[in-house]
Amino acid sequence: MTERKPPGASFESWIDIQIREARERGEFDDLPGAGKPIPDIDKPYDENWWIKRKLKSENVSLLPPTLKLRREAQETLVEARTARTEKRVRELLEGLNKKIREMNASVVPGPPLNLMPYDVDKFVREKWQGPESSA
Repeated sequence: MTERKPPGASFESWIDIQIREARERGEFDDLPGAGKPIPDIDKPYDENWWIKRKLKSENVSLLPPTLKLRREAQETLVEARTARTEKRVRELLEGLNKKIREMNASVVPGPPLNLMPYDVDKFVREKWQGPESSA
């Protein structure tokens, strides 16, 4: 049971004593995050910070599937442009095209996808030979 504040003692001094005694007993040793900076302490206050952190830790997205795929398409195109081999470029774009075709063939909530499958051969030609060779 928690010790009660003695009558006549101020709350501040009583709490300070409780903390000091707990520290001396080592009850604060080895706490997770000890000695590390407080995450996001320099960011503006957001009253929903804990909700956002929980969603991120659970890998939950609030984006509609179409917007999530648009973002994935942008990231995939960047990765394809920096890929070292034609095989890797084709793997990336064919995987993306499969997802685009599946989403275009189904009814999904949110805004429209507004993406069509990419021309893999054209992308490969432009990557290694430049845009003028695709004409």
